[in-house]
Amino acid sequence: MTSTTPAHSSPPTPQATSSAIPPLSARIPKLEPRKRRPPPSNSIPLPETPALPPRPAASSYAFKVPTRRILSKKDHDLFLNSPTYFMILAWIFGLARAVVDTPASAVKDEDLSDNVKAILSMLQDAEAMLSQCPPDEQGGSRFGNKAFQGFLDLARDRAPTWHKALGLKDDAAIAEVSTYLNHSFGNRSRIDYGSGHELNFLVWLLCLYQLDVLQASDFKAIVLRVFRQYLSLMRLVQMTYYLEPAGSHGVWGLDDYQFLPFLFGAAQLLNHPYITPRAIHQDLSIEESGDDFLYLDQVRFVNSTKTVKGLRWHSPLLDDISSAKSWSKIDGGMRRMFVAEVLGKLPVMQHFLFGSIVPAADGMSQEEVGEGEENDSDGHAGHDHLQDHGHDGTGWGDCCGIKVPSSIAAAQEARKMGKGDSLRRIPFD
Repeated sequence: MTSTTPAHSSPPTPQATSSAIPPLSARIPKLEPRKRRPPPSNSIPLPETPALPPRPAASSYAFKVPTRRILSKKDHDLFLNSPTYFMILAWIFGLARAVVDTPASAVKDEDLSDNVKAILSMLQDAEAMLSQCPPDEQGGSRFGNKAFQGFLDLARDRAPTWHKALGLKDDAAIAEVSTYLNHSFGNRSRIDYGSGHELNFLVWLLCLYQLDVLQASDFKAIVLRVFRQYLSLMRLVQMTYYLEPAGSHGVWGLDDYQFLPFLFGAAQLLNHPYITPRAIHQDLSIEESGDDFLYLDQVRFVNSTKTVKGLRWHSPLLDDISSAKSWSKIDGGMRRMFVAEVLGKLPVMQHFLFGSIVPAADGMSQEEVGEGEENDSDGHAGHDHLQDHGHDGTGWGDCCGIKVPSSIAAAQEARKMGKGDSLRRIPFD
């Protein structure tokens, strides 16, 4: 019998082992670039720039002293759908469009019309009045100084002479137009100032345009010379009399006092070849270009009036906006904000005044005879004059008489005490 030995399989060769294991490239999932999410779309449509309506003959106006007509939400809704609303939009946005990609230095003295020169002289005259009404001793207070009322009285008394220098002869026309200018310097009883007062200055210029005192050829000069001069004046007024912000948005708003420098300033920088929105964090860019561009100039002023260092601490909304990819995004955002936060805010627009040049819509309320006796000289009443307008949680608006101390006052008082040489840093910054 023949014996057999069990068969034993031979060990696998290295070549066989390597062929049995999938290559590393087959075992690792293929990497694909992550799909970029589209940026969130803004549900609020970009406001269009309406065409300015034809200017009627001055003789067609029945001049009258402007009064408040927005006394309820219904009145405000009527205004938002009225020809006057679209005329104001056309005026503000038209001025912004006129200065697209235009630095202030592009408007030369020889380019100014005689009436623009007269307005600049008028604002210089108003600035000189500050020395005639020196502020009372503050005693460390950060609230408004009542000497401001003397300044307003001087400006009001001077207004007829100013307007006659512009060629206005009709006393009724001067009374109507002067009302907007008087309101543009701030509120007499509350000693505050805000975007509503700033709007009055632009409406005053609109009245001059409607009366043929200003022309379309003056638009660049209106923004880059007249409005800049007005900003300079109001900064001095704010620092002299510690004007309180008209509202309590504080650092959560775009700015304590102004809005339009950012709207006009974004238009100026719309297609700038090298100044980006991040430039507001670069001291060198602000110093080199602040005199030419309203946006940078306003940021420079805001920084100079704060007691802490850094936009993210004292102006977080400005800081957030600086992350935008382009000035066109900021330009569109400023237009939306003007519509929503100025014209669209009842606590701001309840103080707006309507006359014959800037007329109220049919059906809007009439200010009752004698109601003005309870108002201050600027036509602003106490918080109980308007019903049914609650608050949205972001601030008290400028309607309820709540005093808001001025950040400018804090900086000025710190300088008086020798503490203003350097900004205070946040401890964890």
